Amino acid sequence: MTFSAPITAAARPTRFKRATVTVLAAAGLAGAALTFAPSPAQAAEPAAAPKAASSVKADGGNVDGWINEALKIMKAKGIPGSYEGLHRNIMRESSGNPNAVNGYDVNAVNGTPSKGLLQVIQPTFDAYHVAGTAQSLTDPVANITAAANYAAHRYGSIDNVNSAY
Repeated sequence: MTFSAPITAAARPTRFKRATVTVLAAAGLAGAALTFAPSPAQAAEPAAAPKAASSVKADGGNVDGWINEALKIMKAKGIPGSYEGLHRNIMRESSGNPNAVNGYDVNAVNGTPSKGLLQVIQPTFDAYHVAGTAQSLTDPVANITAAANYAAHRYGSIDNVNSAY
């Protein structure tokens, strides 16, 4: 059973024109939910300018920083690749989420899902891991450098990868 009652003007938050309290009763349990609708003035307020998609992710990670750190390691180890090539592939593969997991492709079906910024499977990570980086497949810098190392061996450079590899 659902009951709705409007909140009086005195109890209404000033930033919202309308509010409804909904009380749900089922099996002797009750819960309450507030639904707020913005006022027409709020709806007309301009939204804040979005941040650059590649700069900072919601989890606090910094894709640009990870790429730049990986590039330093790659240069020292002789692994070819550019910022542009890494960034393009990261955005396509994971949208910059270092914890991305592909749970539906053939690798996942076979028990080794692709993970991390560049969607690497564990055996590939293990074979192309770059010394001096973390041993974790989802560590952003380790994932980037291992994927770039694999791409260098397979395609000449991560810059030559323009689709899933």
